[in-house]
Amino acid sequence: MSGKVEELEGSELGTKDYWESSYSREINNYRDHGDVGEVWFDEDSQNRIITWLARLEDEIRAEDAIIDLGCGNGMMLIELAREGYSNLTGIDYSPKAIELAKAICRDQDLSIEYRVVDLMSESETTALGQFKVVHDKGTYDAISLHPEDSKTMRGLYIASVHRLLRDDGIFVLTSCNWTESELVKSFEESFNLRTVIPTPTFKFGGKVGSVVTSIVFTKKIA
Repeated sequence: MSGKVEELEGSELGTKDYWESSYSREINNYRDHGDVGEVWFDEDSQNRIITWLARLEDEIRAEDAIIDLGCGNGMMLIELAREGYSNLTGIDYSPKAIELAKAICRDQDLSIEYRVVDLMSESETTALGQFKVVHDKGTYDAISLHPEDSKTMRGLYIASVHRLLRDDGIFVLTSCNWTESELVKSFEESFNLRTVIPTPTFKFGGKVGSVVTSIVFTKKIA
């Protein structure tokens, strides 16, 4: 991986303890108030990706395997299930996140597979098999904030995604911490850029930028 991408400053958002504590609170809120919790990067960002995937009906069938990395409360997969996709898997290294996702899914009477999986583990990710669509909204960002060795963690993440993605699959990544050019540079050894899903832009000081980047990669095959 190129050393030209400057690492982000470490944060508690890159630790498992933070997410376990966060999802413990969300479980209680869900039990008490039916509040499913936060939709990472807001629902508009989520809906843009689902709409883009739906346009690929000749390429991605309803029964194709789709995995959501760092699924959190599972709302991305719940929306995909409502759109008719039927082979859905969500993984997260936080047992509390998976507990919450399973509870919401059960109450919605939907069929989604949720598992506690460490994306940094070669054996755990290999055991999952391969997927037509690998989706990540925010997990790469969190891994990039690991307070100890984010560069190594990012490398393990990229290797895991490459392992999980079918040769004819697509990898959809949404980030608020990395620009399009930084993402392309970080993933270029293992993935090809397919497209960028348009996101709202802002203009400041004569420069145009996006708060969120949604980028689609295909797999480089050795």
